[in-house]
Amino acid sequence: MLTVALVLVCVGLAVGLALQAFQENLLFFYSPTEVLAGKPPEGKKFRLGGLVEAGSVAREAGELKITFTVTDLKNNRVPVAYEGVLPDLFREGQGVVAHGYLQPDGSFRAEEVLAKHDENYMAPEVAELLAEQGHPVGAGQTADPVAN
Repeated sequence: MLTVALVLVCVGLAVGLALQAFQENLLFFYSPTEVLAGKPPEGKKFRLGGLVEAGSVAREAGELKITFTVTDLKNNRVPVAYEGVLPDLFREGQGVVAHGYLQPDGSFRAEEVLAKHDENYMAPEVAELLAEQGHPVGAGQTADPVAN
């Protein structure tokens, strides 16, 4: 009986630690509208997705710093600051998902920026968000990479 009880306690402890690690590494997706409404938890990392607004990309000469604005076509915009190498397909008017934190000034500090990786794929969250706003996903584009 003692062995069974010890095994159950160990299994319970292992499950508890696994759930805690899972919760800490969970990244929720938010649109600019949801970010401006205050839905993301303060101080937690999350994913911001939408379109890179045309005319919003600014690079600092000789540095890897870049700023741009993410919009969800509801006239809501979130400024994003990123320092690093951007994906080759990153450009204005394209879908983007940025991982990072919301700053106290309301801007988003990205640690990673993902752009659609080829002509036939867009991140599912971004595609769904844009479809809700009436923006066509585009000919040949789908949120499901297996469908192409």
